[in-house]
Amino acid sequence: MYGMLYESVQHYIQEKYGMETWKKICKIVDCKHNSFKTHQIYPDKLMPDFAAALAACTGETFDFCMNFFGHCFVRFFSNFGYDKMIRSTGRYFCDFLQSIDNIHLQMKFTYPKMKSPSMQMTAVDDNGAVLLYRSGRTGMSKYLIGQMTEVAREFYGLEIKAYVLESQNDICGGTTGPIKLSEGPLTVIVKYRFDFDNRDYMAQRVNVVAHPTQLKMPSVDLDIFLELFPFTIVLNHDMKITLAGEKIIETWILHNPGANPKAFIGSCILDLFKCRRPKDTSINWETILQMRTVLFEFELIRTGHNRAAYDAALNIDLESYDEMSLNEAQSMAIAKAQEFNDEHKKVEEKEEIDPATGKQRRPSDGLRSILLKGQMFYIKDVDSLIFLCSPLIENLDELHGIGLYLNDLNPHGLSRELVMAGWQHCSKLEIMFEKEEQRSDELEKSLELADSWKRQGDELLYSMIPRPIAERMRKSEEHVCQSFEEVSVIFIEVLNVYDSGSNSIQDAMQAVTTLNKVFSALDEEIISPFVYKVETVGMVYMAVSGAPDINPLHAEHACDLALRVMKKVKDHGLPDVAIRVGINSGPVVAGVVGQKVPRYCLFGDTVNTASRMESSCDPWKIQLSNYTAMKVNKLGYEVEKRGFVKVKGKGEMETYWLIGGPN
Repeated sequence: MYGMLYESVQHYIQEKYGMETWKKICKIVDCKHNSFKTHQIYPDKLMPDFAAALAACTGETFDFCMNFFGHCFVRFFSNFGYDKMIRSTGRYFCDFLQSIDNIHLQMKFTYPKMKSPSMQMTAVDDNGAVLLYRSGRTGMSKYLIGQMTEVAREFYGLEIKAYVLESQNDICGGTTGPIKLSEGPLTVIVKYRFDFDNRDYMAQRVNVVAHPTQLKMPSVDLDIFLELFPFTIVLNHDMKITLAGEKIIETWILHNPGANPKAFIGSCILDLFKCRRPKDTSINWETILQMRTVLFEFELIRTGHNRAAYDAALNIDLESYDEMSLNEAQSMAIAKAQEFNDEHKKVEEKEEIDPATGKQRRPSDGLRSILLKGQMFYIKDVDSLIFLCSPLIENLDELHGIGLYLNDLNPHGLSRELVMAGWQHCSKLEIMFEKEEQRSDELEKSLELADSWKRQGDELLYSMIPRPIAERMRKSEEHVCQSFEEVSVIFIEVLNVYDSGSNSIQDAMQAVTTLNKVFSALDEEIISPFVYKVETVGMVYMAVSGAPDINPLHAEHACDLALRVMKKVKDHGLPDVAIRVGINSGPVVAGVVGQKVPRYCLFGDTVNTASRMESSCDPWKIQLSNYTAMKVNKLGYEVEKRGFVKVKGKGEMETYWLIGGPN
């Protein structure tokens, strides 16, 4: 699907449900796109996936969300001026229903890769109409109901009631739909009924009668008709070709070398053409009579494009052969075509340099398949259907690709002018599209870069301030200190890193490098949210367990950290470097201090005592306060009584060495 459909979904979800809901939906469906480009193709499954995610976030049903998306698209494309095209289709809503396929065909000039559904109005009465919908996409039938109701309300002032009469393969689609057991594409066929006041349209339709002067006009000879319209096919009740225009026969011969050139007349139209539009329509007399306002699109079936086979077929005197001999002639032509293919295969596959552009030419793929578009008319005088059509051509490149020339097109129509205009404006449009795509790519890169900077800023912020507190600060909430009943504070000091008496710059740089290695090793052992790094001051590393995330096992996690860092620093084998660790447990108060470089700080006697445990500790030792030692000893940690230590401001305190973890 083109990005324009997803742009409408994104815009109106954000408008109605908010940006947070849209972010949540993108996270659910794993959508990596920050924005959608109007002319870029995106996966079809995104639409039903968005609907399922929106239903999960809002509590609405999946059908409601798809219906809502259909409303959104109609409101959104009005911003691009497409509402003028809808309003110009006719005075009545039924005129629009008859013209939907034509609108889609015209939109292919702007959106060439558009895979539009096929829709035909099959019945109409005073109380509404019946629409037949065919599509290769699953999960979009409820989306169409939203579009139709919004178009009726916005452009025709009608409040319609839409419901499904019949459906086939109408499944959810996307990743929410069932798994298909068959590899072939599913064709969704849904018959809708639209209830609305349609009396004005029916009155206008019934009252249209022929002018008396038209009734006196003589009938037109079909030969003259076919001369005026060289791309025309006449069909009988069995859908066999009885007459055809000169150009359509020549085109069929050119695209089918090796076949009997006289076999065109008398063949069933489905033997020579593939009906591309309306999709999956039964091509028979009764059906076609009911589809007078529908544009048909047929693709010419071709057997090959080798000139040698074509010449071989034309050089055979077909009238001198019976049916068996004719088949042999066809076989001979096909064999010669195969021989021609084998001789020129290497030449065709070789890439050549185009002297005009200096670029490599693509290998020749032969003639392109020709598409014929037009209406089916019933002519009562000859009791036949006439397919009044013309080739579907956008520019000169496509004209040459299907083996036609400007002289082959109807001189009295605008076909030639449209082809030339398309060629003249094609280069300008391509340049404009390239510039817009380039700007869109630059914008997307800028958004990705901004997201990257935001992530880096968030990581830096969260390294200074705990995430929950940082989020509250972003919302401009008041900075409130938080008290904790009990935490465990850890102080780790690095010893023998720098000789204070040295004046050598080299010694100072070596000290910084060594300290960075030790602190980096300690950072690797911090396991959030069990232990939080508070700060580093000089040679001292401070951490806490139990804040800012409350943790009842704070003492155990603090001791585990101390044992891990002791082993890790020893394993680094830094010469003469040692560490000592002090741990104390108790109540603290925490909060963010400062504005320029805000820091998350801890306050209280527990912090001072933990610092004293570290400063009075021996190298390569872990000293615990009495309270902390008793807590971890009950849990199986191995501790050894050190005795009483004089602590500044506390006097004599009984402390313990932490020897190891629980066995």
